[in-house]
Amino acid sequence: MSKKQKKMLLRIIVGLVLFLAAVLLPLKGIARLAAFLIPYAVVGWDVLWRAVRNISHGQVFDENFLMSLATVGAFCTGEFPEGVAVMLFYQVGEWFQSYAVGRSRQSIASLMDIRPDYANMEREGQLVQVDPDEVAVGDVIVVKAGEKIPLDGIVLEGASSVDTAALTGESLPRNVLPGDDVISGCINQSGLLRVQVTKEFGESTVAKILDLVENSSSKKAKAENFITKFARYYTPAVVAAAVLLAVVPPLVLGGGFGEWIHRALIFLVISCPCALVISVPLSFFGGIGGASRQGILVKGSNYMEVLAKAKIVVFDKTGTLTRGVFNVTAVHPDLCSEAELLEMAALAESYSDHPISRSLREAYGADVEKSRIGQVREFSGRGVKAQVDSKTVCVGNDKLMDEIGVAWHPCHHVGTTVHVAIDGVYAGHIVISDEVKPDAADAIAALKAAGVRKTVMLTGDAQAVGQAVAGQLGLDEVHAQLLPGDKVEQVERLIEEKQDQEKLAFVGDGINDAPVLSRADIGIAMGAMGSDAAIEAADIVLMDDKPSKIAKAILISKRTLRIVRQNIVFALAVKALILLLGAFGFANMWEAVFADVGVAVIAILNAMRALNFKD
Repeated sequence: MSKKQKKMLLRIIVGLVLFLAAVLLPLKGIARLAAFLIPYAVVGWDVLWRAVRNISHGQVFDENFLMSLATVGAFCTGEFPEGVAVMLFYQVGEWFQSYAVGRSRQSIASLMDIRPDYANMEREGQLVQVDPDEVAVGDVIVVKAGEKIPLDGIVLEGASSVDTAALTGESLPRNVLPGDDVISGCINQSGLLRVQVTKEFGESTVAKILDLVENSSSKKAKAENFITKFARYYTPAVVAAAVLLAVVPPLVLGGGFGEWIHRALIFLVISCPCALVISVPLSFFGGIGGASRQGILVKGSNYMEVLAKAKIVVFDKTGTLTRGVFNVTAVHPDLCSEAELLEMAALAESYSDHPISRSLREAYGADVEKSRIGQVREFSGRGVKAQVDSKTVCVGNDKLMDEIGVAWHPCHHVGTTVHVAIDGVYAGHIVISDEVKPDAADAIAALKAAGVRKTVMLTGDAQAVGQAVAGQLGLDEVHAQLLPGDKVEQVERLIEEKQDQEKLAFVGDGINDAPVLSRADIGIAMGAMGSDAAIEAADIVLMDDKPSKIAKAILISKRTLRIVRQNIVFALAVKALILLLGAFGFANMWEAVFADVGVAVIAILNAMRALNFKD
């Protein structure tokens, strides 16, 4: 508990003791009134103050006003014990709400522990601690064992295991060696690392995550917006109804006003919308917190509501369903040796950072002589054209070969075929294969078990490669040889074909996936190794790049919405029943207290279940 929560709990306990003493003491008249006013003041002074302050600011109809009006009215009609009891139990409900919100925040606030306090830099042979904001791209920082990695970068020296649990929810550490990427927020467990910074702190992984978390509550679901509007009109309506209940029956039926005023006060206590106003946002907040524990960052409760209705899930292939780690598996020259073919391809691709380009350079093995390379032009989704040793070398897929008018032939190997043409003559091709992620097949099966109707894969790879991966994973549909614009067209077609109330989710990781992520009903990005553009465009980020987390995110969303619906139906049903009983004189103030505080506490406890998700 926080200091504020402990203080509030102490007030409740002291107020309860004083209340029991007032009930048990045989006092009458002014002494009895004073005995009950003391616990009332101890427990409820802040509610009265907030009601007065809000009225002065023009905010009349809220729960503070309802509680103040009902309890002060109870005192005015001589029902002292009931007045104190209502305020006491109301504060118990408020304390439960505060505790529940604190629990929900803890799982999200635990992410705040990933915020680095400093970065180590070597200056004049000494390690100096500086603010992460002061470190520039290209600077080298030193991360000692046990320290947080403060900024994203590449390991230059050292080997270690890195704890990524705070970011991904994974308990197993990841081993890193020179040349490996490391992301901020992880903890260096063993060796000393020298890391060259690749992003400023404001653009680092940890900064983006913290920004997502801090802004997640600003994007409300439809259910939350409904409850906010509902409370805005509901509270004035019940106050008016209570006034009519106190005035109209005595005037029409005759008799005294005392009994009907008492019924109107009971009506006010019952009608307080605390259970709805508190539990619905708390349920979504708990769901977001529960998802973050699983390494799933949801940017707002509105996205959780949409994800629960996802019936079509569309995947990019490379880096999403596959590792995105390419290896050269075959070299088939037509006019030159294997070494020459690989050399020309590696030189032509030397300026590209595409995974295929990196794999070609790695297979080549030698240092690239930049002086041998002239003008380079890259064709999005097709390949590159470069001047190498005064020769025009084109390296890419069959679409590029068709564009330049070079006759090519397919390869019997399954994989990505990279064709090479030199001075307009076909020189051969190189086959590069990607590896399917270990949990990809389980992810597709889990999605179908979670109620997803159709799974689709979109890829720029050859049809044979796409079909092979789709068959291995059990996907329903595959479309290959697509450019970024083609992917958007396919997603738009699927959106047009989907049934009413169905939502389409797209999962990707690359820069060229950003337009599709934005176009889909819900965009899901791979966060650990995904591009910044994809993470920015996405609505949900998977921090460990495991596609199996998508089904888990859908189940968490469905469970959260189920809890929200339970709270709405339960609160409205109980309140409607006891409002009728109160209006007709069959419910006293104690039933009113249960209808208000009891329902709120039960709804809050139910909302807290959203925090805990078990596989």
